[in-house]
Amino acid sequence: MVMCRRASFWLMTWLLIAAGTNAADSAPAADAQAAIKPKKLTYAHIQIKGSLPEGAQPMGLFGETVDTLADILQRLRKAAEDAKVHGVVIHVDDVSVGWGKIHELRTEIAKIRAAGKPVYGYLESGETKGYLVAAACDQVVLPESGVLMLPGVRAEVTFYKNLFDWLQVEPQMLRVGEYKSAAEPYSRSEMSAQFREELTAVLDSFYDQILRQLAESRKLDVAKAKELVDQGVFTAPDAKAAGLIDHLAYEDHIEQLIKQADPTAEVKFTKGYGKRKLDTDFSGLNGMVKMMNLMMGVEEPERRSLADKIAVINAVGPITSGPSSADVFGEQSMGSATMIKAIRQARDDETVRAIVLRVDSPGGSALASDLMWHELESIKKPFIVSMGDTAASGGYYIAMGSDRIFAEPGTITGSIGVVGGKLALQKTFEKFGMTTSVVQRGANGGLNSIMAPFTDSEKAAMQKVLNTIYEQFTGKAAAGRKMDVAVLEKLARGRIYTGEQAKEIGLVDEIGTLADAIAYAKTAAGIDPEKKLERLDLPKPTSPFEQLLGTVDSETQARRMRDSLLQVIPTDLQTPLRGWHALQMLAREPAVVLMPFALQIR
Repeated sequence: MVMCRRASFWLMTWLLIAAGTNAADSAPAADAQAAIKPKKLTYAHIQIKGSLPEGAQPMGLFGETVDTLADILQRLRKAAEDAKVHGVVIHVDDVSVGWGKIHELRTEIAKIRAAGKPVYGYLESGETKGYLVAAACDQVVLPESGVLMLPGVRAEVTFYKNLFDWLQVEPQMLRVGEYKSAAEPYSRSEMSAQFREELTAVLDSFYDQILRQLAESRKLDVAKAKELVDQGVFTAPDAKAAGLIDHLAYEDHIEQLIKQADPTAEVKFTKGYGKRKLDTDFSGLNGMVKMMNLMMGVEEPERRSLADKIAVINAVGPITSGPSSADVFGEQSMGSATMIKAIRQARDDETVRAIVLRVDSPGGSALASDLMWHELESIKKPFIVSMGDTAASGGYYIAMGSDRIFAEPGTITGSIGVVGGKLALQKTFEKFGMTTSVVQRGANGGLNSIMAPFTDSEKAAMQKVLNTIYEQFTGKAAAGRKMDVAVLEKLARGRIYTGEQAKEIGLVDEIGTLADAIAYAKTAAGIDPEKKLERLDLPKPTSPFEQLLGTVDSETQARRMRDSLLQVIPTDLQTPLRGWHALQMLAREPAVVLMPFALQIR
């Protein structure tokens, strides 16, 4: 028994020592396993698609939302600042923005890269604008079946004179400024020498911007970039061989591309990163109430914030008198009554420290433009303008009294001039067997007649009105730009410019984004530009109920009907038809400050 106990004791002792040894040996193994634990990477996935309208957009009838430019820029900015995000995948899909917005998007993508986060740009196929967005990324990915089209730039202007001659319509168009070409499509069959001159200069500027951005993004010299643009069309393999893209791959292969740097990494994609999430559960009684509030534009009550704010007033669309409007398809017009209300709200709110006016408008009513300009002149706070894709004619009018103007390189601006007129339809009616009898008192009684052409007296009276409005326009612009009127008038005359050209001649102050304008506004208000402030976006969007039923204004209803019909027409055919909008405006207004409305640059 004693021997058995001793044997058991030594056996237990040996087992404990062995177990200790094994435990000690296993510790380095456990540490090694911990050392090779897969690295977890989170990539934000952001889709950039469509026209990215400016300003707050109305919610659709069924709770759907449209990505605005501000939404996309905010999501890109969040990805750059979010410590939990290690990289970004940007899916560029059918981007149909203007040249100004291209610069905004590329600038925010550059900030993500500057934060040390890799950015992959994915295209299924692409044209110049979409490609330039994707090319701002570190890596550009295109599937092997994709096609890349970089055809340069082309301007197309549709002229209606021959159609009018056939219909025996007599255009009666007057203008001030030899470059003021908004009415040329109705009175000519081709461009005037002045129109061609200004348009050629604008296209040269756009072309230079494309070549510079392409060369910068793909590390090419400008001559090589020009050679590629002249080639124009590339299959995916050809695009890779030319150095325009980095990978032939489908979107679900991007994970393998990321893992090339670390094969053991675990990659997670956050689809719809930063996208607004809305409660669209309309079931039950509460859902019905929610739906009715949505339709009526009733917002949830919220406590008024007393924090300092920057107000961003979005001046978007053709300028009209009265309230702004938007149809169910998102087409907007900028009404003077709506804008003046928004300006007063920002001006009178003591928590608003500075105001930024974001302009994306081709102009419109001279009267409505002047009323908004006057209201903006009453602002005593720092007042800064940021120009988007377009800020021309009336769009420039409302900007010219600001403390400082920021434009994108590709902003279309200027067009300081006035146009007026009408179409005389008497001969058209006679062509179809209709005759008209007239009784008139007053030498200029036929001024607004849609039947008779202007008499010499009527034409002189109308021209005097246009000359006076042009003098007011140039005088106020000269005062705003602190120029001699004679100097500014030579830059005016209806001529359009890109943002880069306008900066060179002094019509704008800086080339920069909306974020740059906001930072400048903070500094002007004595606030650190890096300090985050609440942002007050004005004006508020119209409710779905207003979009659906509209107002009792028959002209507004007609405009919405026209815009709705355009939605079923192929995009390439829409531009000539949209030129008729200018005719509608000419019929309603004695004087119009509008850039060439049927102008298409792509």
